[in-house]
Amino acid sequence: MKIHPTAYVSKKAIVPEDLEVGPYSIIGDNVKIGEGTKIGAFCVIEGNTTIGKRCKIFTGAVIGSIPQDLKYKGEKSFLEIGDDNIIREYCTFNLGTGEGGKTIVGNGNLFMAYSHIAHDCVVGNRCIIANVGTLAGHVTVEDQAVIGGLVAIHQFVRVGKLSIIGGCSKVVQDIPPFSTCDGHPARVYGLNLVGLKRANIDPEVIKELSHCFKILFNSGLSLKKAIAEIESKEKLSNEARYLIDFLKNSSRGVCRGVK
Repeated sequence: MKIHPTAYVSKKAIVPEDLEVGPYSIIGDNVKIGEGTKIGAFCVIEGNTTIGKRCKIFTGAVIGSIPQDLKYKGEKSFLEIGDDNIIREYCTFNLGTGEGGKTIVGNGNLFMAYSHIAHDCVVGNRCIIANVGTLAGHVTVEDQAVIGGLVAIHQFVRVGKLSIIGGCSKVVQDIPPFSTCDGHPARVYGLNLVGLKRANIDPEVIKELSHCFKILFNSGLSLKKAIAEIESKEKLSNEARYLIDFLKNSSRGVCRGVK
């Protein structure tokens, strides 16, 4: 282990032989860390926190602190972070709230400086949250979503996979999968063509999704009628079916198109 003399690693923590910890960082009693993970200077990792393999945590990050929730009364809750995550300077990740509450982060994500993951959030795989991106409690971010800098996302919102949200947006409703959204409040501007191509989505599927988006967000139809029109097709691709099911199951309502 490469532990700086000024750092503190609890003897109760479960850490690998190759752990690296920078100056003045603190690792608490109930922390578990996987192989190959590197922790920079002035970091605090506490609470019932599990961090996977090969993560890189930069200066000043605070990981596993109690939730910013007035209902929280010290119940046992958790934070689980997967493998290969990059957590840049001064990010904050909170434990879940309530007994057994859990905040979950998947694999291969990039959290840029000052981004915040609140209690009970679920972040998928290969997502990017840019500087000062802020998730309120119980937000779900699906795989390969991109959240721009200074974006604020309301509690219980769901951000669909392969979507992108422009910087400084205010997100109060669910972000559809595969969409490009922006604004205050956020609105759907179209398909995330760049993201879909980078994800190697079949060109025919992209055409189908483009057609679906025109009906859903630019036809003037209500969401219910637009969905019914799309479902009248004999067969939908897996991606189009996923989009429709996402919209049907939205609990906060869905960001609509720009008028």
